[in-house]
Amino acid sequence: MSLRLIFMGTPDFAVPTLLALVAAGHDVAAVYTRAAKPGGRRGLELVPSPVEREATKLGIPVLTPASLKTLDAQAQFAAFNADAAVVVAYGIILPKAVLAAPRLGCFNVHASLLPRWRGAAPINRAIMAGDRDSGVTIMQMDEGLDTGAMVLIDRLPIGADMTAGDLHDALAALGADAMPRALAAAERGTLIATPQPEAGVIYAAKISKDETRIDWAKPAAQVHDHIRGLSPFPGAWFELGGARVKVLRSTRGDGSGAPGTTLDDRLTLACGDGAVRLVQIQRAGAKAMMADEFLRGTPVARGTVVS
Repeated sequence: MSLRLIFMGTPDFAVPTLLALVAAGHDVAAVYTRAAKPGGRRGLELVPSPVEREATKLGIPVLTPASLKTLDAQAQFAAFNADAAVVVAYGIILPKAVLAAPRLGCFNVHASLLPRWRGAAPINRAIMAGDRDSGVTIMQMDEGLDTGAMVLIDRLPIGADMTAGDLHDALAALGADAMPRALAAAERGTLIATPQPEAGVIYAAKISKDETRIDWAKPAAQVHDHIRGLSPFPGAWFELGGARVKVLRSTRGDGSGAPGTTLDDRLTLACGDGAVRLVQIQRAGAKAMMADEFLRGTPVARGTVVS
């Protein structure tokens, strides 16, 4: 059962869903993505989005409008006569005329169990909040911010040491599996759209630089969740000997002491309650390395205080 689709997405997270739709035999008539940005050496090259790179390999036409609010952009979109549009982290708001153009509507892969964690950073916020479960919600889009009716939900447990990067990859694969199933049900007429409940709505605000520094005075559970929720980007950090150190992986440690004090020579740090052991770190300007490797070159004795 092949559908004529428009795919709209930009980052790595969206690529598996695009590939899954093509593999399922759907006709992807066009890909919409954000325009290439300066990058490469010295920022002199225009670097296309991950979705644009993949679409080009597949021979799918790529469009990069700055907005879809103009009549010309909306007419161009409608001219594709798509059965449905699939949206995955596109980054541009779809106006009512665009949402109404496809025969079956516009469907979005959202990386949370809606209505929890609507908004920009659902993966990071779920881990930072200590959530034990996440998942993807396939949503029939409306004009609100992640407010559309839910048509399919797939759950995934969040492991005790899982980072935002780990969860990102797992949910990208989960979304790629879920979307073709949702589209098949939509074409059969068996898709059930359930309005999101008003209770439980939480917004996942964009991560700011002001919240990336580690506060060792907080309980170990919160420190650990903070570290893994910001890994690999933008990264939670502290200062050791005046140098900034980013923590990419951690686990719960043993012992207690004054917050920010090392409890052994293996980078176990005391928190306000309990301790966290650092597993993978990255000094500013250096490569990421496991804690054991770092300590071979930079020993950190028990009783060292970090900030």
